[in-house]
Amino acid sequence: MTPSSSGRGRAEAATAPPRASDSHLSDPQRARHDGPDDGSLQRTLKSRHLTMIAMGGAIGTGLFVASGNSINTAGPGGALVAYAAIGLMVFLLMQSLGEMATHLPVAGSFEEYSTRYISRSFGFAIGWNYWYNWAITVAAELVAAALVMRYWFPDVPAWIWSAAFLVILFALNALSARAYGEGEFWFSLIKVITVVVFLVLGVLMILGILGGPSPGFHNWTAGEAPFVNGFTGIMSIFMVAGFSFQGTELVGVAAGEAENPGKTVPKAIRTVFVRILLFYIGAIAVIGFLIPYTDPHLLASEVEDVSISPFTLVFEHAGVLAAASVMNAVILTAILSAGNSGLYASTRMLYALAKTGKAPRFLARVNRRGVPMYALLATTLIGMSCFLTTLIGEGEAYVWLINASGLAGFIVWMGIAWSHYRFRKAYVLQGGDPKDLTYRARFFPVGPIVALVMCAIVIVGQGYSIFTSGDVNPLSLLSSYLGLPIFLALWLGHKLATKDKPVDLRTADVTPGH
Repeated sequence: MTPSSSGRGRAEAATAPPRASDSHLSDPQRARHDGPDDGSLQRTLKSRHLTMIAMGGAIGTGLFVASGNSINTAGPGGALVAYAAIGLMVFLLMQSLGEMATHLPVAGSFEEYSTRYISRSFGFAIGWNYWYNWAITVAAELVAAALVMRYWFPDVPAWIWSAAFLVILFALNALSARAYGEGEFWFSLIKVITVVVFLVLGVLMILGILGGPSPGFHNWTAGEAPFVNGFTGIMSIFMVAGFSFQGTELVGVAAGEAENPGKTVPKAIRTVFVRILLFYIGAIAVIGFLIPYTDPHLLASEVEDVSISPFTLVFEHAGVLAAASVMNAVILTAILSAGNSGLYASTRMLYALAKTGKAPRFLARVNRRGVPMYALLATTLIGMSCFLTTLIGEGEAYVWLINASGLAGFIVWMGIAWSHYRFRKAYVLQGGDPKDLTYRARFFPVGPIVALVMCAIVIVGQGYSIFTSGDVNPLSLLSSYLGLPIFLALWLGHKLATKDKPVDLRTADVTPGH
């Protein structure tokens, strides 16, 4: 990999706190210090790839299908408040990630930052937690893709489609990071265009220019609207919104193979806030104006409900021909995008774990195209194995595997916020000036603290609906929180086995990398 050619990058390297000698480090630690200059992965992701990875990270079935269910549960106002609050949290998290990813752009991303600024054990747990989360996501997307294809080909066995899509995703990732980026660029572009067209048509319908007379504010005031079920409704959608935004952190992983991370990462990070406002907030507002929250169609929340999703209904009212087929194709694109990114992210995280001695070393081997093939093969096999559990015992094992990964994204987000807080403290403590950082997060230290607290609220509130139902089912409760004890077991187990201690901020490695 080539160093950043920007003058700002060289100036930062000159003004950063001096790097401690590596002579005292173990091999895994020294491998970690090699960072992005070890010549393994190739920096082939261009600005447009990184920008679209950031743009498309959170656009999926949560927006296209399940957004209607959110309005049905909390009303248009309640859904808007919940998504806006989570949007603010994600914006703050991306600010934190952007600062660290431009300072040290490596494939390990938040695993590396957790290791450097919190503790090696915490980094170990974050890395394996993130790898597992996305490996399971690959399996989930294979299941979802087969369900979508049933819309057109109801007689073809589901496993055939799942196998075909797995081959496609593997091929994209096996070719090169550039091939992954190119595939994700086009997948995300289709999603972005769909949302933009939806918003334009929706606004024209709200104004009465298209599809009949304007509905005005009727649907925002009818019945219990705009806030249905009060605080309980908002709180329940708070969780759904959080899951919908997961994937925005992918830009941090991709920074390890970005062509010029000092310029491309900040640019991608800046698109996050625009996306949050335009896509989710805009879509919720349009659906709230055009479809009453009492419409039974809004109860749909699964990929097989595409024919009655709010996007389909609005397109049909606007006169779009074959709206259901169009949206089915878009949702298939969204699913393949999530699977593509999941395979990439989990492969790079497994590679990073192997580079630092937290996974078997052979997984860190990279071929001449810059692809960690052993890590890719291992992740693909795990994803395929998890998918096969859907065919066993009515898929009960698969459900538990999915539940175990449910909180993984929020745990990673907490790790990002905590790592950033400690990174900045260490940087200043060792004589660094935040003004010298290539990209500086706004609102520090309030930003990471607020994001950390909000993530904790989401995690604790995961079982909120179970507690408020009046009938607490122990099995449902365990299912909701299963990911938390798994993460704690990884963290504390590694800590006990290695006698690991928290990182001293006075000696933490805040050396920049390019």
